[in-house]
Amino acid sequence: MEVLWALAVGLTTLVVVRRWWCAKHRGEGPRLPPGTRGWPLVGETLQFFAIFGSESTESFIVKKMQKYKTQVFRTQILGSPMAVFCGATGNKFIFSNENRVLVTSWPTSVAKLFGTSIITTAGDEAKRVRKLLMAFLSPEALHKFVGQMDSAARLHLKRNWDGKAEVKVYHMLKVYTFSLACSLLASIESEERKMELSALFNVFLQGMMHMDLKIPGTRYYKAKKAVDALRRELRKEVNGRKEALRAGTANPKQDLMSYLLTTADDSGKYMSDEEVVDNIINLLFAGHDTSSSTLLMVLKHLAEKPYYYNEILNEQREIEKSKGKEEVLNWEDLKKMKYTWNVVCEVMRVSPTVSGTFRHAITDFDYAGFRIPKGWKLHWNAHTTHKMEDYFPEPEKFDPSRFEGEGPPPYSFVPFGGGPRMCPGLEFARVEMLVFLHNLVKNYKWKLVFPNEKILMDPMPLAAKGLPVHLLPHLQHS
Repeated sequence: MEVLWALAVGLTTLVVVRRWWCAKHRGEGPRLPPGTRGWPLVGETLQFFAIFGSESTESFIVKKMQKYKTQVFRTQILGSPMAVFCGATGNKFIFSNENRVLVTSWPTSVAKLFGTSIITTAGDEAKRVRKLLMAFLSPEALHKFVGQMDSAARLHLKRNWDGKAEVKVYHMLKVYTFSLACSLLASIESEERKMELSALFNVFLQGMMHMDLKIPGTRYYKAKKAVDALRRELRKEVNGRKEALRAGTANPKQDLMSYLLTTADDSGKYMSDEEVVDNIINLLFAGHDTSSSTLLMVLKHLAEKPYYYNEILNEQREIEKSKGKEEVLNWEDLKKMKYTWNVVCEVMRVSPTVSGTFRHAITDFDYAGFRIPKGWKLHWNAHTTHKMEDYFPEPEKFDPSRFEGEGPPPYSFVPFGGGPRMCPGLEFARVEMLVFLHNLVKNYKWKLVFPNEKILMDPMPLAAKGLPVHLLPHLQHS
C-alpha cells in the first residue's frame, strides 16, 4: 500500500513539475505551428479532401489561414502530421529546398498506387527519371506531335460531337484525353483496348486520395486492385513492344514507351520494365485526368462568359484563315494562341485542377518562427495564393489580362507546381488543351443545360450531372 502511495505522489509531482516547466518556458525557443490534429487516426482528412460532402479543400485552407494568420499551420492528413505552407513565400520555400531540408512525398497510401514513377522518387533518382522524361516531353520534342493531336481532335469531334444536339462534356473529355494519351504515350490505338484500360483507370482515380482501410469494397481497396490490373495490362504492352523493337517493326522514338525502353541515362542504365509501366501510368494521370478536368472548367467558364468565348473564337479564326482546308496545326500556330492560353491560365487560377502536392521533412528546420520536425509531411497549396488580393487584385473577378506581360508575381500562380518538381507534363497538357480548344471553338458554341450545376472535387473537379451542353454549330461548319 505504501509503495502505491509513493508512486501516486511521485507521478503527481512529475505532472506538477512538468506543467510548471512548460508554463515557465512557454514562448521560449522554436514552437510548432498553430493548428490541430483533428480526430484520432483520420485527423482532418475528411475536411481536407472534401470527402463525404464536407467543405471544399479551398474552404478548409482559407479558413485555417484566416484563423491562424500565420505563414504555416499544422494539421493531420491520412495518419501523418502535416505543415501547410501559405502564400508565395511558402511556395518558394517548398520549391527551392528540394533535397536540402525536404524531399517530394505523398501519403503512403497514394505512393503505393504510383509505384516507382517520378511522382514517388526523390534525390538523384528523381533527377535521372525526370531527365529521361523531359527529353520526350520538352517543347522541342513535342513539335512533331502537334499535327497528330490536331488530327485526333478532329476525328474525336466528328465521331462524338457532330450532329448531336446535346453532349455530356465531362464524359466526352475523359474519352478524348485518355484516347489521346494512350496513342501518344504507348501507341495503343484499338478503341476496345482503350475502353478496357480506361475502365480500370477510372476506378483507380476514384479511390486514389482515400484512406487505406484494407477493407474489401472500400474505394481505396478497389483502386489498388484496379491499378494492379492496369499494371498487368501495360506489362503486356511493354512485352509486345520489346518484341516489335527486336524485330524492327517498332520505332525507338515512336512514343514514350519505346523511348523509355531504348534510351539509357547518363550512366548507361536503362529503366526497368516496372519503371516504364509506372511512369506511363503517372503520365496517363497527368495527361488525361488533369487535362480533362481543366478543359471541363474552361468549357464551363466560356459558356458562362460569352465575351471571352468570342475573343478566343476571333483568335482561332485568324489562325484558321492562314491554313489550308486539310492542313493540320503546327508549333507556330500554337504560339499565336496567346489570348486562348491566358484564358486557360485564368481558369486554372480560379479553379485549379490540382491544388497542391506533398513533401517530407528530412531534418528539423525552422520556418517563419516555427519548428517543423523531421518526418512531418509538408504541403503547398494553390488556394493560399490564387485568390488572394495580395497577389491578384479583385481576385474574384475573371480577368485573363493578368497573364499579359510579366504576368503574376513569382510563386503566386502555381497550377503545375514549381522548381525541380514542376509537372513534367506541363507542355504536353498545354499543347493538348490548345489544340482541342482550337477545333472545338471554331466549330461550336455551347450553352449549359443546367446553368447552376455543381462542381465537385473527387479528387479532381467533376460535374455533378456531367455538364451536359446544347451544341450550336457555326454556320460554316460542315
